Amino acid sequence: MKAVYSPAHTAHDPKFFLVRGVPTASTEQPERAERLLTGLTKCGLSVVEPDDFGSAPRESIHTPEYLAFLETAHAEWSALPGASAEIIPNIHPLRLRDVYPDHIVGRAGWHMADTACPIGAHTFDAACASANSALTAAQLILDGDGAAYALCRPPGHHAFADMAGGFCFLNNCAIAAQHLRQKHERVAILDVDVHHGNGTQGIFYERSDVFTVSIHADPHQYYPFHWGHASERGNGDGEGFNLNLPLPLLSGDQDFLSALDQAADAIQAFNPGALVVALGLDASIDDPLKGMSITTPGFHAIGKRIAGMGYPTLYVQEGGYLSDVLGDNLASFLSGAMDKAAP
Repeated sequence: MKAVYSPAHTAHDPKFFLVRGVPTASTEQPERAERLLTGLTKCGLSVVEPDDFGSAPRESIHTPEYLAFLETAHAEWSALPGASAEIIPNIHPLRLRDVYPDHIVGRAGWHMADTACPIGAHTFDAACASANSALTAAQLILDGDGAAYALCRPPGHHAFADMAGGFCFLNNCAIAAQHLRQKHERVAILDVDVHHGNGTQGIFYERSDVFTVSIHADPHQYYPFHWGHASERGNGDGEGFNLNLPLPLLSGDQDFLSALDQAADAIQAFNPGALVVALGLDASIDDPLKGMSITTPGFHAIGKRIAGMGYPTLYVQEGGYLSDVLGDNLASFLSGAMDKAAP
């Protein structure tokens, strides 16, 4: 298995994060990638830099207005008198009216679901490099590799077609899945992040060619709160092609593996040509966000079970925040996926 990684992510270094109304340091830091790289070293993966796929793959998933906003908004925001160093929205329209705002403050609220996705001067560049990492790994799958891993930062699964949120700007998994559709009639996305992949669900909610499955902490009690419930099964042509498997807060290895068995059964019934895994490691018992209680050996078992489904599989990094075992958890998962003993 090869890994794809771009150091360009360091250009995105968000400072603002709001926790229960209190501004604090963001948990989505460049150091995350450094710790994940130690995990790649431990399990012996070779690392390559991504190719540049241009704008077309982004445009296949995200709207023109949203992409233009991501690329140009910071310069326009910075020209405002007294503007903050990062774009932080302070008004959200709830999409109750179909009137697209002209002013940058209005557009920030339109395109940013929450305050957890501050946009800095180089955020768009970092997000494009992250998407290119996922695309390069997807191309490895199309070229015949059985598995590939993309160390993507910033992450992507909370990004909708026209809206950022939860540290995410471009939906790397969705862009990669669409790229895989060049060859495969059906693609499945399995999200194992502790947070529901609401952006991914939204992008494919009315499509039957991409089956979206998410195992996550119960949104009645956990972010993103408004999406991720078991009753959400898709709409129109996509009805029945979305599966949410929410788990109680602090669920451990066995509960997660039981849900994974359900997910695997559903994916195998769909019979995709390829599988994209939204690999969040923030379900760890040691993660600072404290949503689940997965152990390092538990990640090994999860990786082994996913690989056991037998599909060409792209692993795309999502969450997993600063802890002493972040790199160990990645090494454990990937070792399980490669049917090797944990390092």
